[in-house]
Amino acid sequence: MKQGTRRLGALLLCVLLIAADQATKLLAVARLKDQAPFVLLPGVLELRYLENRGAAFGILQGQKIFLVLFTGLLSALIIYFYFRVPEGKRHLPVRIFLIMLFSGAIGNFIDRCRLDYVIDFIYFKLIDFPIFNVADCYVTIAVILFAIAILFVYKEEEMDFLFHPFSREKK
Repeated sequence: MKQGTRRLGALLLCVLLIAADQATKLLAVARLKDQAPFVLLPGVLELRYLENRGAAFGILQGQKIFLVLFTGLLSALIIYFYFRVPEGKRHLPVRIFLIMLFSGAIGNFIDRCRLDYVIDFIYFKLIDFPIFNVADCYVTIAVILFAIAILFVYKEEEMDFLFHPFSREKK
């Protein structure tokens, strides 16, 4: 596959993932805001509206400027690493993980810039886990799969682009 086609595909996947995140948040506002939680599985899973003015697990409450700047820096790093990923099918999962990370970061970034908070609405009542959203799912799943891939799938030299990110040579 040509590099231009691959990049267009990555861009389209980002747009699709971000659109899905934003659509679910719009639905949460329309159906859940100022309403009782919507129970999907009694005692296990609920949809419950929350305006999160912080980061993960509610940390850094009210630190919008810091969070926006941090997300911008993180997004730039993700893009940088995306372009450093070696060509070929072997590293396709790594590219997908980076797309998921970027899409999750941008999904919450849009909320933070537009609303001054992030819309969260998925609540695992069974374990009283903090309320989260679809963008958070992208980030969490990508990080877990990325860790598994680094630990069990790829050899160290196949991941040199990560561990030696500022070397001039692209492997």
